[in-house]
Amino acid sequence: MRILKALATYLRYDLPLWLAGIFTAWMPEFGPVPEIRGMLMRLFIKKCGRKFAVGKGVTILSPDRLQVGDDVYLARGTWVNAFGGLILEDEIMTGPYVVISTSNHGFKDGSVRHGGTHPAPVQIGKGSWIGAHAVVTAGVTIGKGVVVAANAVVTKDIEDNMIAGGIPAKPIKERIDNPGNVKSRHE
Repeated sequence: MRILKALATYLRYDLPLWLAGIFTAWMPEFGPVPEIRGMLMRLFIKKCGRKFAVGKGVTILSPDRLQVGDDVYLARGTWVNAFGGLILEDEIMTGPYVVISTSNHGFKDGSVRHGGTHPAPVQIGKGSWIGAHAVVTAGVTIGKGVVVAANAVVTKDIEDNMIAGGIPAKPIKERIDNPGNVKSRHE
């Protein structure tokens, strides 16, 4: 029975998500393409909001345990393991090649090879930005409006509105919003 349930999950979520990635791999990385890729992939994620955008080469493992809010962007090469449960709230962005893992390896008889995994949920708060090549480890909660610096390794919770960096990542300073009169470069 357990094998049948795993096969059903694979056929419902994992395989079609992988095929959506393969089908769109030839498309360019700009314009509406990341949103088109996201529209296809969102059909095979447990819960996924509007305007999901996905760069090339994004890997999502255990999409049946992934919840994605509105207006989320996963950049090129992002690797997501949602096995332990992952919540990405609204307006989150990742830089290229970010790793978010909801499980850690265990050891058995002094070896990691057959030690199994230790899943733990991860939650990333609204409006947060995870910089390029950063790693978010199992059991971590990242607050709202957080900036995680490039190459940081997040091993502990980060409070709202902080800039965090380093290995392991630590709060550096409070993040401050841009003044209201600043225009984006697209205006």
